[in-house]
Amino acid sequence: MKTIKALTLDDVKRIAAAAEAEAVNNKWAVSIAVCDAGGHLLWLQRMDGAPVMSATIAPDKARASALSGKPTKALEDMVNGGRFAALHMPVATLEGAEPIIIDGTVIGAVGVSGVKAPEDAQIARAGIAALA
Repeated sequence: MKTIKALTLDDVKRIAAAAEAEAVNNKWAVSIAVCDAGGHLLWLQRMDGAPVMSATIAPDKARASALSGKPTKALEDMVNGGRFAALHMPVATLEGAEPIIIDGTVIGAVGVSGVKAPEDAQIARAGIAALA
């Protein structure tokens, strides 16, 4: 049997705080979502001034990244490259989420929405870096 690590609430809070700090440092108002390996939401925060829709998109991005095991940029690139069948996957195909991979296993993901897609992804990576 395989032992798999899982996110604790303390881990999630540390990820969220680091992601929020990255957003604040850049004066970006965003929503930040953290989910577990099954795509289940563990954390959602919408910063003051973040677009209302971002609170829906961030968890969708996090779920997509956790379930696919890939940054959502890879999914977006599939669609932009002409693989339109990817639009029928039950996940968001928008850049801005990164998987949390520990010991080669996806244990969750961070999704961000509210600014330009590469900036969303930058915030997500900053959150994940807090686990190191």
